[in-house]
Amino acid sequence: MLIDTHTHLYVSDFDADRSDVIANAIKAGVLQFVLPAIDSETTEAMHALKRAYPNTMHLMMGLHPTHVGDNVAEELAHVYAQLKEHSFVAVGEIGMDLYWDKTYQKEQQEAFAKQISWALAYDLPIIIHCREAFDEIFEVLEGVQDTRLRGIFHCFTGDVKQAQRAIDFNMLLGIGGVVTFKNSALAQTLANIAMEHIVLETDAPYLAPTPFRGKRNESSYITYVAEKVALTHNISLAQVAKQTTENAKNLFGL
Repeated sequence: MLIDTHTHLYVSDFDADRSDVIANAIKAGVLQFVLPAIDSETTEAMHALKRAYPNTMHLMMGLHPTHVGDNVAEELAHVYAQLKEHSFVAVGEIGMDLYWDKTYQKEQQEAFAKQISWALAYDLPIIIHCREAFDEIFEVLEGVQDTRLRGIFHCFTGDVKQAQRAIDFNMLLGIGGVVTFKNSALAQTLANIAMEHIVLETDAPYLAPTPFRGKRNESSYITYVAEKVALTHNISLAQVAKQTTENAKNLFGL
């Protein structure tokens, strides 16, 4: 059994064949799916998917950093209202993304900190989106003096030092398709990280693993990620599935 700890199955990319994509994933052994939030416009689609698959879909709530803009106050109010009204397994995906645009860097950092405080208030893990922003993310985490802080560094692509720093903040490393890329140093980094700190994800429909790179990603493709992780640790696919599933279950309370 595998758990896709980060998949956007509710987005429009899957409107034409969503049920087939989910059926294919289940056939491949992916029996649980954790859905990260993006913004207020996608919330209803996420809830609808949960209603359709109540036992296999698990929802997060949060404001994606690339969707932090002029209306950040309204978006954060939406997140808070959702947290009060519904049950979620995590606050996410939240964090900082300074790759595309640094215009709202201050607002991103403030929104990240605020959503962490809500996660602690509801005793939920956080799922961190970090792109070109390790120092800024760590700066916020340094300011959190709470032993309940825990979560996942989603789509982790850092080096061993950054991995260890994330682990020191009680974070698991979310490993996806990037680990299969030919020019990626991630596999080398992962070889130095114990399996107890790793969970698997796809980030579907984005970041498809080799041999599907550049195409739409699907949750069933997580098997390619699992195989690569097994190779980096010189262990069996079954061992990878067992440990990463256990890690995810413990974190999300599944």
